[in-house]
Amino acid sequence: MNTYQERKLDALGDSTRRAILARLTRGAMAVGHLAKDFPISRPAISQHLRILKEANLVTDRAVGTRRLYQLNPDGFDSLREYFEQFWGQALNAFRQKVEEPVKPVKPIVPVKPIKQEEER
Repeated sequence: MNTYQERKLDALGDSTRRAILARLTRGAMAVGHLAKDFPISRPAISQHLRILKEANLVTDRAVGTRRLYQLNPDGFDSLREYFEQFWGQALNAFRQKVEEPVKPVKPIVPVKPIKQEEER
């Protein structure tokens, strides 16, 4: 694992940052717009965005006096590639298990039911 992937995984380890990323799936947003839905201050949201930006998961651009933040598809592509290696291993293990020869099983001999005496 390289340093950039570690930085991305560390950034995703925080629930607030994951929530910010989820909000950004709706499109680019300014810090003030993002902050109104969180119980933390705008400066705290800005710090989370800085970490996400350093992890290459979001980008920002100036629009007038504001900065708009949006998801960075390239950052998520490399993260997806990292996780796909595990998915590929899991699928290979599943395929090997499914393709194993089936071991014969002893048949179960049915037991005759016990007759209950009729009530008088």
